[in-house]
Amino acid sequence: MGILVQEDKGLFHLQSKGMSYIIQLVNGYPVHVYWGKKLRKDSNLDGLLNHGGNTGLDRLPQEYPQYGSGDFRNPAYQVRLQDGTRVTELSYNGYRLTGGKPALAGLPSIYVESEQEAQTLELILKDDYAKLSVILRYTIYEDSDVVARSVQLLNEGDTALQLQRALSACVDFPAGEMDMVYLAGAWAREGNLTRRRLMQGGTTIESRRGMSGHQMNPFVALAKLGTDENQGEVFGFSLVYSGSFEAEAEVDSFGTTRFTIGLSSFDFSWLLESGESFQTPEVVMVYSAEGIGEMSRTYHRLYRTRLCRGLYRDKERPILVNNWEATYFNFDTDKLESIAAEGSKLGIELFVLDDGWFGKRDADNSSLGDWVEDLRKLPGGLADLAQRVNGHGLQFGLWVEPEMISPDSDLYRQHPDWCLHVPGRRRSEARWQLVLDYTREDVRQYIYESLSRVFSTVPVAYVKWDMNRCLTEIGSAQITPERQGETAHRYVLGLYELLERLTSKFPHILFESCCSGGGRFDPGMLYYMPQTWTSDDTDAVERLKIQYGTSLVYPISAMGAHVSAVPNHQVGRITPLSFRGDVAMSGNFGYELDLTKFTAEEKELVKDQVANYKKIRRLVQQGNLYRLQSPFEGNQTAWMFVSDDQREALVYYFRVMAVPNPPRRNLQLNGLNPELDYTLEDSGEVYGGDRLMQVGLSLPDVQQDYVSGCYRLKAQDIQ
Repeated sequence: MGILVQEDKGLFHLQSKGMSYIIQLVNGYPVHVYWGKKLRKDSNLDGLLNHGGNTGLDRLPQEYPQYGSGDFRNPAYQVRLQDGTRVTELSYNGYRLTGGKPALAGLPSIYVESEQEAQTLELILKDDYAKLSVILRYTIYEDSDVVARSVQLLNEGDTALQLQRALSACVDFPAGEMDMVYLAGAWAREGNLTRRRLMQGGTTIESRRGMSGHQMNPFVALAKLGTDENQGEVFGFSLVYSGSFEAEAEVDSFGTTRFTIGLSSFDFSWLLESGESFQTPEVVMVYSAEGIGEMSRTYHRLYRTRLCRGLYRDKERPILVNNWEATYFNFDTDKLESIAAEGSKLGIELFVLDDGWFGKRDADNSSLGDWVEDLRKLPGGLADLAQRVNGHGLQFGLWVEPEMISPDSDLYRQHPDWCLHVPGRRRSEARWQLVLDYTREDVRQYIYESLSRVFSTVPVAYVKWDMNRCLTEIGSAQITPERQGETAHRYVLGLYELLERLTSKFPHILFESCCSGGGRFDPGMLYYMPQTWTSDDTDAVERLKIQYGTSLVYPISAMGAHVSAVPNHQVGRITPLSFRGDVAMSGNFGYELDLTKFTAEEKELVKDQVANYKKIRRLVQQGNLYRLQSPFEGNQTAWMFVSDDQREALVYYFRVMAVPNPPRRNLQLNGLNPELDYTLEDSGEVYGGDRLMQVGLSLPDVQQDYVSGCYRLKAQDIQ
């Protein structure tokens, strides 16, 4: 396994445990000739490119294609030269092969912990006329069917070049029908699983919002026809980036599909002065020959252990209670302490103070940027509140929204130019707030110092980092006119730089990303913050879809999931506490309500939920997920978690609406060892792993709406 180079044939064979990715040089162009099941290194790999003698650029599957010299499909890059022309042509100029995986300057990426885990190939391309050098970087992991790709563009000439397009990857697939699978939605209904047939023409998903967005996630899978959860070939693409992006599948007149993904080209430009370089974000590409489920598990293992970092990467996450839906802005120290005190009795481990603790913030129309305690609500300050919370045996957490500024704030009155804006244009407000200009070092330094002061003087164990609006009037007072097209990307780079500083200075803090829920649920943020608030919608029925869809690419350990009050604050639905608990326990578990208002019966149920989750959370957060029934396809949802050794499993089943006189069906499980016998914890019944997967588990017929069940299985010792 690894990378085999056959220089005499111009062949580069990237090989992992179950996958091959092959590039061949054709007329000086690196050409994509194969991606799929593993091929032997000693196999005859000549003739993989079946071009029928036609090597015209409109038929050639280039690894990094250009526009303007014969290929009329979607290009991977475009450069404007000093003379105004946009024609470039890259040709092969050599390669480098190294062990391990280099980090990307200023950008998040997956990593290795030893050089033996992976190998990296760099293909060097040049345009001698433009003096443009391009490095295509490929990393392949030995034990995982993953290829990580990124691109570096260098200006080796004496005059400036302007990038107008710089995508991270291009893959041309041979003729054959495919489905495009992606996650769409909106605020409060993120992660909606969407699948459509690719036809001649282009299919694009993108964000132009300055963030990855609620509407589209920076992830796409291309699946061969008939592929489902458990069988068939699927090719996944996940962009490690938190800003505007684009991904397009273009089917040409010959039935071949070109897929490209990377930074959004809309409103983008980047000036490359002599000697300067530009690094694109990374694309993590996953191949599965065993359906969409195995693709997901590959992403989960990789992102959980080789994207997330820090103290909490492998650590069980605490059970929390957040005061937001309990109090909104109307609270004082005593009220907050009462919630924490009740949480302590129920076994909860972390209390989180949400919005409203700073400045003069009694609504969401002021004070963002003024990161000092509001002593009207908290007379003793945050330190006093944290001490009281700690006194009840709970850790203390805090909400912040550091990327925003309120026009009604001391910071804005002192620095009105510190927001993103265009001179002479109106400043569009959303939620009565503007966006701080994170391209500016002085702005980032102010936020760093403000938050560091809080985190250093208050025993903060958890931070919820929120962002509640998109970027508009994307301009900066400190960026020159010819570089204004760089502002959106420089904003993201500035955010990453600040997050690296803060998470490095406060490694004991568990950071959770939030963007009005899941508006920035992407791998870029997971590199700095190992979990994300999945959605502002806490309704258990809606969360079935949101959590199911999000799990297509993101691990359960990354998903915040809370029980909230009923009627639900987003949709008004009333569901049983047990149903809400089972849905939330399928993620990073917590509560978002006023615990003091529970009845004695409800408190006992919550106490049981908390105690049960402490027993199962390692399996939920670190186990292998198998999706069994989809909420996008019917009235029932089911998923299960299986330990690596297949000796322990946890099954969750949900039925939304009651069905009169229903047919009896068993729930077929997955991921078990067919040779082992498993004991069902509650009943003591014993079933063979093969029986549970082929015949299924019998479910009780309960005639009511919103039914859920949790089934824990443990393998018996082999005789």
